[in-house]
Amino acid sequence: MAVKFQYNKTSLNTITKQLKMRVSALPTLKNKESALRMEVRKAKERSEKLIAELDAALQRYDYLASLWNEFDGGLISITDVDLFVEKVAGVKTPGLGEIHYEIHPFDAFYSPAWFADGVAILQELSRLGIESEVYQEKSRILDFQRRKTTQKVNLYEKVQIPGYQEAIRKIKRFMEDEENLSKAASKIVKARHTQQEEEEESL
Repeated sequence: MAVKFQYNKTSLNTITKQLKMRVSALPTLKNKESALRMEVRKAKERSEKLIAELDAALQRYDYLASLWNEFDGGLISITDVDLFVEKVAGVKTPGLGEIHYEIHPFDAFYSPAWFADGVAILQELSRLGIESEVYQEKSRILDFQRRKTTQKVNLYEKVQIPGYQEAIRKIKRFMEDEENLSKAASKIVKARHTQQEEEEESL
């Protein structure tokens, strides 16, 4: 990125302010990037753990596979899922609240004895599935913000800060050269003036 500037004090002051702002913001951005990286890892690990728990639970209830054909799927349904906003490293992410189920009454006398257990099992499996999806989404959002922060760190560190530093060097060098030329011109004018005065006095 080429920094636009002019060879004057106003431009030098503006660029110096921009440089200071980025230099002071860089450590904060690096800390945010590091915190986000850690939170992404934690969210991924939590999601993977929940998926593993879900798989383990499915295997645990595998012995009931043949019985599920008897189960009335209309006995239980999810009516609502409470989500809330949770700030993680300054980023808004979803958090899981309560899962609301509607459990329809069934005749315990005529229904198989394990129906009550079946309802509890379905609640457990659905909670694990929903919670793992919430953590997957949390991980996705955090990773997106982490990438954006990394891009900003790289932009500041590798492009803008060196660009502003180079622009400041060029302006200062130009102003010093201009000052030296001005001093040299002033010396020449003064020497000529002195020479003229001496020539006039000798007449």
